[in-house]
Amino acid sequence: MVDAIIIIIVIVLLGFALKGSIRHFKGEGACCGGSHESLDMQEKKLTSPVIGKKLLKIEGMHCDHCAKQVMDAINKIDGVSAKVDLQSQTATIFYDREINDNELYQAVKSAGYHIQSISCS
Repeated sequence: MVDAIIIIIVIVLLGFALKGSIRHFKGEGACCGGSHESLDMQEKKLTSPVIGKKLLKIEGMHCDHCAKQVMDAINKIDGVSAKVDLQSQTATIFYDREINDNELYQAVKSAGYHIQSISCS
């Protein structure tokens, strides 16, 4: 009898976990500790003229909160401003000084994501 109760509890818990995972990957749930409320995603203003831009293809973003985490991490780099597009899984980077790609990789990695590729424009 006790075994049957434990099995039923485990099945119910697995059902909730599966439902939450499906919502997460559809982008319907609050992932990464975020919520569905509107996020303030203001673009960082550079103080010097922009000398170039790069396009980063980023892996692992599922929601606006993920995109904001990536944008905030990149914007911490001096002389760099990021604009993140969740739909295309990209970040456009504007810079007013030469920027090492490794700095970008490390910033995105620190936010918990991965850069698949970097292209210069």
